[in-house]
Amino acid sequence: MQKREGFRVRTQIQLTQNQVNTLKRLARQKQVAVAELVRRSVDLYIAVEGELPIDQRYERALAVVGKYNSGDSDLGRNHAAYLAEAYAMVLPL
Repeated sequence: MQKREGFRVRTQIQLTQNQVNTLKRLARQKQVAVAELVRRSVDLYIAVEGELPIDQRYERALAVVGKYNSGDSDLGRNHAAYLAEAYAMVLPL
């Protein structure tokens, strides 16, 4: 487990019953406190959403545009058909 620096600040939040039930189940499975799961979730959210300003996130996303080649020259025109085909392989009706 990662050691956290500084003092912890007590806070109060309101969750749905389903969120509480799920957190309790996960806490039992992982053998940690619900509070630890909440802290981990907040850390993860901050890492994904909070660290970079939106303009830097756009720059990072645009940096990968065109970086990979699928080999399909008509992907732009027929992306819906390719996507439907991929979903059909994963989620057959």
